[in-house]
Amino acid sequence: MKNLILIGMPACGKSTVGVILAKTVGMKFLDTDLLIQEREGALLQELINTKGNDYFKKVEEYVLRSVNIENAVVSTGGSAVYYPEAIHHFKKNGIIVYIKVPFETIESRLDNITTRGVTMAPGQTLKDLYDQRAPLYEANADLVVDADGLTVEQTIEKIIESIEQPC
Repeated sequence: MKNLILIGMPACGKSTVGVILAKTVGMKFLDTDLLIQEREGALLQELINTKGNDYFKKVEEYVLRSVNIENAVVSTGGSAVYYPEAIHHFKKNGIIVYIKVPFETIESRLDNITTRGVTMAPGQTLKDLYDQRAPLYEANADLVVDADGLTVEQTIEKIIESIEQPC
């Protein structure tokens, strides 16, 4: 089976859904945010605070483009869609799944935005970020799964059903 690459806003459920999805379909699981932390020896937010957004983005793009795995569910950072070469790399051996949830849901779940490791421009709000990224998620996804109001299990069922449908 091709890799399943999960994209979407921070707090949309990529990591949570990803782990259980991988167990459900018998695949490996990889979280690129954790790879960044391991590579840099620092939490994402520490990296952003000490070395800045530009450095973080360079590291993130490098890590995304370096992922070389098969038969895996890959949870990416929310900013993965900013790197066209990384997206192209994932599309070669994977299906990109956008876990779509409305802004209000993201806002209610993301109470730790200042410590979570979300890369934002100075003065940018979470709403600005959502409005900027949502069209990129849509444009780069092979599959859009509307997870509004769904449990983790229902989201996983929807992903599996969508993948199993003939094109």
